[in-house]
Amino acid sequence: MYRGIDYFKKGYQPKTNIVKNQKGFLFSESHRVLASSRDHFSLLLNVHGVKEVRQIEIHTAEPQPCAFELEQAVEKLKSCRSPVIDQVPSESIKAGG
Repeated sequence: MYRGIDYFKKGYQPKTNIVKNQKGFLFSESHRVLASSRDHFSLLLNVHGVKEVRQIEIHTAEPQPCAFELEQAVEKLKSCRSPVIDQVPSESIKAGG
């Protein structure tokens, strides 16, 4: 619907894809744009210099809460409150979802 209104207000506007390669040249042909994107992402994602990956354990100062403590905290939640940072309403937590 909004696309139709936008088209009606502005009329037809052709879109072009222009890409700048590593040397600074601009390309607008579709096969060169695709080739440039392929080259860029192959350099970005295919890292061959990594020799060793190690895992690090993270120790926290606070112990994790047990299931009983979690159940008590859920029972104390107030209903009909606006969701906080995680955007999950308290009613859905109480319902088990």
